[in-house]
Amino acid sequence: MTLRRALSLSAATAALLPMAVAAAPASQAAPAPAADLPKCSDVGQPHNNTFVGRSFGIPKSITLGTHWTTYTATLTNASAKELKSFELSGKLGSYVYNEGERDLSPYGDLQYWDTSQRAWKTLRQANGNAGGTIPAPKTLKPRESVHVQLRFRVSTDLPLDHDYDAFTGLTGTFADRYQGTDCTARGDADGGFSPRKG
Repeated sequence: MTLRRALSLSAATAALLPMAVAAAPASQAAPAPAADLPKCSDVGQPHNNTFVGRSFGIPKSITLGTHWTTYTATLTNASAKELKSFELSGKLGSYVYNEGERDLSPYGDLQYWDTSQRAWKTLRQANGNAGGTIPAPKTLKPRESVHVQLRFRVSTDLPLDHDYDAFTGLTGTFADRYQGTDCTARGDADGGFSPRKG
């Protein structure tokens, strides 16, 4: 399980609301979408400390069933540069270490609170796993933050035939450059939990 860091946040924040982005001048090429670039870690960039991530309200264990567990996650740009092609996604899953273990993601539901529509929106990937893209600003200035309220649950259909090293939270990605190569860097605001029968 990855080491989770809890660091202090800066005071300046940016609300997670749909934002109008001014068009770039025609003389400037638009940056490539972060999803189309290789990971910066794959091109040799050491650990990236651009983001400070925190989550609040994820318990150490949850009871399987229809009850929702609500929490808040925050990602802050702790660097001195503006982050371009910023994208935000929610995740719910578990690490698979050994043969025969399974990811709990298909058995879970993950939703985020849409502040503009004042409604919970479900995050579900095409493969059936819980998680997906959350609307966010396309740039994140130094010391700006995004705050998202999420909730999750895991079905009683989840087989408890092995221990689950489970997690949920936010991932932020942005376009970066390392030794002349355009790449994608990321940061997380998440927490771990264990599922149990009621």
